[in-house]
Amino acid sequence: MLAASGPALAQGGKSTRIVVSFPPGGPVDFVARALGEQLGKELNQTVIVDNKGGANGAIGASEVMRAPADGSTIWITSVGAAAVNPSLYEKLPYDMQRDFAPVSLVANNVELLVVNPADPARTAAEFVANARKAKPPIAMGSSGIGSIPHLAIEQLVDAGGAPITHVPYRGAAPAITDVMGGQVAGFFGDIPGLIGHVKGGKLKPLGVAATRRHPALPDVPTLAEQGLPGVDTNNWYALFVPAKTPPATIDALNKAVRKALSDPGLHERLLSTGAEPAPSTPQELAALLKADTAKWAKLIRDKKIKVE
Repeated sequence: MLAASGPALAQGGKSTRIVVSFPPGGPVDFVARALGEQLGKELNQTVIVDNKGGANGAIGASEVMRAPADGSTIWITSVGAAAVNPSLYEKLPYDMQRDFAPVSLVANNVELLVVNPADPARTAAEFVANARKAKPPIAMGSSGIGSIPHLAIEQLVDAGGAPITHVPYRGAAPAITDVMGGQVAGFFGDIPGLIGHVKGGKLKPLGVAATRRHPALPDVPTLAEQGLPGVDTNNWYALFVPAKTPPATIDALNKAVRKALSDPGLHERLLSTGAEPAPSTPQELAALLKADTAKWAKLIRDKKIKVE
């Protein structure tokens, strides 16, 4: 055990479980497994990754809500289940303020605008200019209604004034396939899910939906740099525990997570995939959750977005 966290986390050799709200093989699952490997070394425990996908994160959330509040079960989720779902769904089986306590941000995961390599646009600004003239309006795919890729499209419409037809898919993979096949014009996606296609020449990156460039793609400008302000997404990944977990246990977990993410090997492993390591204090994560919940609630309300 870590000297600083041992007393608060000592569990007689029991394992720690990280519940992932998505199926195996996706970006969140990869980050959870990479983190879990190093976190196990810091805690001197076995860390098990338990995939509980479905219901846009609600199944994973419910699993952690029912778990003992002793630090042995941690929920890793992207921003959707934590900050978007409360405005997207009329009824949720969980409440972020009531049922969970923040531990640490794990990674920032901004969206990247990509198109087919044959698209004439060399920049996001050119893509939007072409879209303004297109008849009928161009179509862009997303990973589903109310997903961060969908919300990024809505921000792009507001920023560029171009009519864009939104085509929701069941997940990112089929949307990416259709961009490469020319069925839809573009897609906003998490960099970890796109960077391999970009480096392989199968997708052309046009802009990063963030306030600064991404270290894994330093030559790709932000949308704001291209005269498209306000397209600012961060599909962050973060850790939460049941709300009644003792503060000392949360503090011990936070220290262990921060130390794990500072490991050079893990840091480079995450960054090479496009996930930018970003540990935080519990208080910083709570502030981010509050700000993003309000931000996405306004967009969902203004655009009258409803799940089918």
